[in-house]
Amino acid sequence: MPLSDNEAIIYQNALKQVSDISLNLMAVKVDNHPGEFNLWCRELAEICLYKVNRDLMDEHQFKPLNKLIDLMKLGAGVSQLRMSCIAPWPFYAGFLQEQAEIHALEERSRLLTFIEKIKATPLAEMINEDRLAYAGKHTSGHDTAVYNFDVEWFGGTKGAKAFHNVLAQYPELLDTALAHIPLTGEVSKSDYQAFVRDYKTAFDKIGEKATLAPATRLLAMRRPDQFVVLTSGKIDSLCQGIGIPRLSNQSFDDYFTALIGSVRNMAWWRQEAPEDEQELFLWQHRAILMDMLFYADAQTAENSNYLKLLNKPVKAKAAKSSASGSGGGRRSKDTAAMLVDRALAAEDIPEHILAKRDSIVAEVEKGKKVEDVLNLMRMIFG
Repeated sequence: MPLSDNEAIIYQNALKQVSDISLNLMAVKVDNHPGEFNLWCRELAEICLYKVNRDLMDEHQFKPLNKLIDLMKLGAGVSQLRMSCIAPWPFYAGFLQEQAEIHALEERSRLLTFIEKIKATPLAEMINEDRLAYAGKHTSGHDTAVYNFDVEWFGGTKGAKAFHNVLAQYPELLDTALAHIPLTGEVSKSDYQAFVRDYKTAFDKIGEKATLAPATRLLAMRRPDQFVVLTSGKIDSLCQGIGIPRLSNQSFDDYFTALIGSVRNMAWWRQEAPEDEQELFLWQHRAILMDMLFYADAQTAENSNYLKLLNKPVKAKAAKSSASGSGGGRRSKDTAAMLVDRALAAEDIPEHILAKRDSIVAEVEKGKKVEDVLNLMRMIFG
């Protein structure tokens, strides 16, 4: 397939960066010579990231190297998204399964399954950890014994300060907006427009302008079969790959008409529900899983906030707990009880630990992590 206009521009811009680091690239032994643009971008990105000897580079060469890396990541995403525009369901589902490891599909699936269980609950009635999981902001309060996934998969909102002010102060207004989006069936343009109207009203309460990216996170969590999460790092790839004008953080109308409208015309999206259980899960989340069409490598899955918390050295955890008094802020008894009950619902929890539920809740209420308390109980009671 010939390069699209956007792919050709990426290719030409890449050549401009190569001239300053050509000798460094030539020094790398390469066995793989892809003929497809997507695979070529991925191969060159990997070379630049992991194989170029940076000790032999001059300071001025790092700028073109980093620009080349960004261009190759962009190119890989644009190419894969372009292919998705014409891909049938078997091709799309097969690609998602092929990318499962580097894109942490198993961990992403745990997040999606968790959200499916809580999304019928209004944001205003959720405990804070659940609300932030829905909204896409990972904190140390997301106990790994309960939240065994990075809540920021698909698109984090940590930097959206105005959005989180609204979420903390007026979650009921966001509930009003989300109520316009049905949990099943078709989502019409009028449904979406009603959501946008009330979403913007919520921001008026704090005197701020509503932004699109956090709205897409809320929408995609409620209807992962219908909506795609936007972040600043994905917009260029997404718009160039699908072939629509670039969206801004105020492009509420174009998000639905241009982007979601394009997605709904893709063959894989229009596919009837498959019978295979594994494929059915992918189909039920087929729009949000377009996130797996963007560039990823072996490091992507390892950058999970869940894994970082899980694998944090014990000494570091202890030092932090000591410095803060108890390892985190105090929790309400109801919140602590909910977190503990979720952890104790696991199949591998022995009866003698279950019998200590009230003691565990008391410790978690003080701010201790459920996982740490359970581990201590196991050590004490064997």
